[in-house]
Amino acid sequence: MTAADNTLNDWLRDAHAMEQQALTMLKAQQSRLENYPEVRKRITEHIGETERQAELIRGCLKTRGEEISALKDTGGRLMALAQALGGIFLSDEVVKGSLVSYAFEHFEAASYRMLIAASKHVGDQNTQSVCEGILAEEEAMAQWLAEHADSVVDTYLTREAEGSDAAKR
Repeated sequence: MTAADNTLNDWLRDAHAMEQQALTMLKAQQSRLENYPEVRKRITEHIGETERQAELIRGCLKTRGEEISALKDTGGRLMALAQALGGIFLSDEVVKGSLVSYAFEHFEAASYRMLIAASKHVGDQNTQSVCEGILAEEEAMAQWLAEHADSVVDTYLTREAEGSDAAKR
């Protein structure tokens, strides 16, 4: 195995940990979005996509004769848990959650672009194809968040002006 193969394997383990982090963040956000049904519905759909993405990355590693990193996965989950716990205390949690999610989707997309390039470099067409499919899903989620940012902010600000407790969640 070449140095580039070893690096790709490390990056795939990072991607799996990133998806574990995303799952923890998304599930925490989903559980607190009772007053934003459209956002909650899309988050729920993306949880399913993210679970499948993690399995696809695990499959790429297995095909390459590698395993996930339990340490990296745990680290990703802990970072997401800290972020989720911090959100509980924000009065504008839904807006901040949308902001963090939008940024994180772009981080994921950038990560998959690098994995695609590395897969091409080592000639791993299977991993390249998997990462291209995941990239499309991450970009679609980022686009959805961008398209719905105005409505989330408008709803939040309207509810806040009314003094509604429903603004936060």
